[in-house]
Amino acid sequence: MSDTAVKKSTKPEKKSKQPVSKKDMTRWQYIRSEMKRTRAGYLMITPFMIMFLVFTVIPVILSLLLSFTSFNMFQFPKWVGFDNFIRMFLDDDLFITAFKNTMIFALTTGPASFILSFILAWFINELSPKARALVTFIFYAPGISGGAHTIFLLVFRGDIYGFANGWLMKLGLISEPILFFQNETYIVPLMIFISIWTSLGISFLSFIAGLQGVDRAQYEAGAVDGIKNRWQEVWFVTLPNMKSMLMFGAVMSITNAFGFGAIVTLLCGTPSVNYCAWTLNHHLTEYMSTRFEFGYASAIALFMFILMFTSNRLVNKMLAKVGQ
Repeated sequence: MSDTAVKKSTKPEKKSKQPVSKKDMTRWQYIRSEMKRTRAGYLMITPFMIMFLVFTVIPVILSLLLSFTSFNMFQFPKWVGFDNFIRMFLDDDLFITAFKNTMIFALTTGPASFILSFILAWFINELSPKARALVTFIFYAPGISGGAHTIFLLVFRGDIYGFANGWLMKLGLISEPILFFQNETYIVPLMIFISIWTSLGISFLSFIAGLQGVDRAQYEAGAVDGIKNRWQEVWFVTLPNMKSMLMFGAVMSITNAFGFGAIVTLLCGTPSVNYCAWTLNHHLTEYMSTRFEFGYASAIALFMFILMFTSNRLVNKMLAKVGQ
């Protein structure tokens, strides 16, 4: 063998380039590789992300900044620090009324809507498929009918032609028609009832979907493990399997409860009698669209956001204990 052949045979071979494993990557390198692999998906959601950024994220940030200013849309915002928040709790008596009414509505309509939605969904889930579809449509109808609550204008109409007044007079319980939506005694209970009735739809439908998604084999396994009745079955099997649906329903109930006000305006006008149903939503709208005090309105909006966020966190912690 010649010297040239020996030299060629002893020359080290080039190592082939091996792909870098996930373990050898840094976190940033792994994120970049995943983004390249799924870049088509990112391109598809880009239009939505741009619109979400422009119409949601930026306005929220601007509202947060404006809450510390005095701004009337005609002059440049003037920084006032915490003056708007001090004004809310110390100088604005109507805000305290709105806050009290909002908490009354939120603590009644929110939990009541959530619990009733689940109980109805649980019972309806036991029906046959055809009966379940019909009853689901009936209970979901208020959620898809934007003006469904206006039926109460006919039921509680303030003259002899209203259904409630007509029957009460026919039974001899009253001698003259009651002005339900102009009487402070009846406004709050009626608004709570109507709000619960109209808010059942979305949570109810999500709970139906969650109940349908529970694997029936888990109930059999639970019976083997010692579950003896339906209540234990619900607590240890059903609810843990639909935590995401429960959280969605809770978020929707909290949002509707703290945003309560549109139904009051449509049925009772604004303001309601003696401000008995005046809520934070009304107060925010008043300062934003009538008085054009956008700085103060932004402070009210920030306060409402803190209330909703805190409530969601509390509910999330409570739902985390389900099934334990």
